[in-house]
Amino acid sequence: MTHPKLKIMGITLAGILLVTSVVLSLFIFQMKHFIATPCTSQERQITFTITAGQSLGQVAANLENQGLITNQSLFKLYVRYKRAATRLMAGEYQLSAHIPPTRILDQLLKGRVKLYRLTIPEGLNMDEIALLVQKANICDATPFLSLCRDTDFIKTLKVNSHSLEGYLYPDTYFFPKQTTCRQVVQKMVASFHKIYTREWEKRTQELGFTVHEIVTLAAIIEKETGDASERPLISSVFHNRLKRNMRMESDPTVIYGDKDFDGRIRTRHLRRKTPYNTYQLRGLPLGPIANPGALAIEAALYPDASPYLFFVSKNDTTHYFSKTLSEHNKAVRKYQLNQ
Repeated sequence: MTHPKLKIMGITLAGILLVTSVVLSLFIFQMKHFIATPCTSQERQITFTITAGQSLGQVAANLENQGLITNQSLFKLYVRYKRAATRLMAGEYQLSAHIPPTRILDQLLKGRVKLYRLTIPEGLNMDEIALLVQKANICDATPFLSLCRDTDFIKTLKVNSHSLEGYLYPDTYFFPKQTTCRQVVQKMVASFHKIYTREWEKRTQELGFTVHEIVTLAAIIEKETGDASERPLISSVFHNRLKRNMRMESDPTVIYGDKDFDGRIRTRHLRRKTPYNTYQLRGLPLGPIANPGALAIEAALYPDASPYLFFVSKNDTTHYFSKTLSEHNKAVRKYQLNQ
């Protein structure tokens, strides 16, 4: 015969197990519903940021406060169940309140951060690029330019120059919010190295130039070109002049570095002696005056075969090319002086 006390204890234990089972079932149901149910059906995008060093509790609280999840406690339990508490990646995310917590966690773990678009057109100089980077809220112009002139840093990028002018490859880039100035510069220079192929390096040697000299020439071609189809022909003029030890006499080299230039080249500009003014020096200038694109570099490496030594703008983005100085002067009178 069962003792009355044991019978009571058995009933109590059974009751506890039943309640526990019911509570656990309710919790599992609640958790499954939570992780699979979006906070709202509205497809609104929310910028959500995880800063370095933030705890899981802070992240969960911020998610709830910004209306991305309904229960921070359940989210924390779910993250711990997935053993992901230490794997949340810092960054700025573009999240939607109409996706469930499972997908939100997936984005945070995979580092699918919001990217900012930065487009660098061909032919800009370092100062102009620095302003674009700053305008995109990626990096301030001052530290950007400081890195571009830091000779020790430049050496680490395998660039043989006193600055990174010419090596900030013009392209469209996408950077996360936390990108540093150093990373921006490194990416641009890496893009330059990627497009400057071994075939181009071989061609550089065949021409008797260094990479730096080709980039310098390409930058001038880039600045002189209005119609893209003329690049190889413009390149041929400069190659022909260099072979004859003639001054290149390129207007863009005259105004490089002149922050007070008002848009019109005057005699005083032509007579000013700088390491870049090709009206005063023979051969190539000290370095690039801008950052050329791939087509300008290709034109510098593969110029057209032409007899031309001069060209003048026809004021319609194209140029008139001449073999002799007298022919060139006649073209100048026609297209520039309207005589």
